[in-house]
Amino acid sequence: MEKLDKILIIGSGPIQIGQAAEFDYSGSQACLSLREEGKTVVLVNSNPATIMTEPDIADIIYIEPLIPEVVAKIIAKEKPDGVLPTMGGQTGLNLASALAVMGVFDKHNVKVLGTPIEAIKNGEDRDSFANLMRGINEPVPPSKAVNSFIEAKEAADEIGYPVIVRPAYTLGGGGGGIAENEEELGRIARHGLQLSMINQVLIEQSLIGWYEFEYEVMRDSADNCITICSMENIDPMGIHTGESIVVAPAQTLSDVDNQMLRSASLKIIRALGVEGGCNIQFALHPETREYMVIEVNPRVSRSSALASKATGYPIARVAAKVAIGKTLDEIPNEVTKKTPSSFEPSIDYIVLKIPRWPFDKFRDIDRTIETQMKATGEVMSIGRTFEEALQKAINSLDIGRVGLGGMGEEDIDRIKAKIEVPNDERLFYIVDGFKAGMTVDEINQLSHISPFFLEKIKGLVDVAKKFKIAI
Repeated sequence: MEKLDKILIIGSGPIQIGQAAEFDYSGSQACLSLREEGKTVVLVNSNPATIMTEPDIADIIYIEPLIPEVVAKIIAKEKPDGVLPTMGGQTGLNLASALAVMGVFDKHNVKVLGTPIEAIKNGEDRDSFANLMRGINEPVPPSKAVNSFIEAKEAADEIGYPVIVRPAYTLGGGGGGIAENEEELGRIARHGLQLSMINQVLIEQSLIGWYEFEYEVMRDSADNCITICSMENIDPMGIHTGESIVVAPAQTLSDVDNQMLRSASLKIIRALGVEGGCNIQFALHPETREYMVIEVNPRVSRSSALASKATGYPIARVAAKVAIGKTLDEIPNEVTKKTPSSFEPSIDYIVLKIPRWPFDKFRDIDRTIETQMKATGEVMSIGRTFEEALQKAINSLDIGRVGLGGMGEEDIDRIKAKIEVPNDERLFYIVDGFKAGMTVDEINQLSHISPFFLEKIKGLVDVAKKFKIAI
């Protein structure tokens, strides 16, 4: 194992939509994990209102602006042996990329740990990502990376509307969206180009209505790979995963489907060369079971925090140790105390995540949810059944509800409109739909939510009706 006595960890900076406590959690875990290994940890984060900036978390703490020039000065002063950028969300990856281009790492002989710079480029640069996937025979939607609105228009005309606009190197879907026509494309693409660190957006065929799945994967330097958790977005494609209700483990995959996506996940993390955690997102056609690779986060992500808490597998802690060269079989599992971290966790319960939106405070904001995050938090619940987990999660949202209930709407046209257009109250309008006599098939046609989950919701409505419980 090479000399890595002092390591710089990059934090995620100010709390923003889509980037909050999840990365404070992962950064804190990484600091403690590396100090366990006898490493001197230098932390830089501009946000003092975090756990990771507490004096006992890291050895040396810099509360400074997270810009390349400042981090370069810290590297010149502290002379770390390695830098770990994968715990600071998109901010950490972007800073590492910029510092590499500036030649800072080469000048001070600093090793980039966890995710190589080439893997950051292949994961975040939309054109490189699509080319890498095609190179390993993994299917991706027809797409084209562009650097101007003129190019975006030409790409959209070629692919056909609607299209998804995905900016490179942004977090939480920032600057992205769904364009139904040229006017919407102009607004979204221009904004996305401005936000992208490399002024690039991907114009991609829309897969709205396909089901969405995520796999949390871990790989070490000896090429040992495991899948930690599969997660299913109850909301279909077209809605950012951070805006979606998510259940773990995935509920509607057959064993064949699960093995197909699991094998693809392992192939992708190996192709990227990531040493640590990685989040991979798939779209699956509800009828043909054809799949597409949508996105890869070559770092610890928001979903990693959910997967860690859902399974008890401390992803950030293990990823930090893997980044300094330890292999999974050398890292004890903190939960079992007996098995190594190379064992894939298995759960026999249901974990559910529901986002928390701030629309009760900002009443005039458009409540439609799509590819760009608006949620400012989330709750997680655990239950033996989906129904139990759902009821617990809704009760925890602090929105004045003690469980699943309707909005009290009786106008069937308004109910259908609220079910068809994704919004923060759609779940409750689905209850109104069932109470009004709508069928699972009718609601599936409007929402594209899997009949499996709609049947579960209908079952709760039926039980309430049977026992004359008002919901």
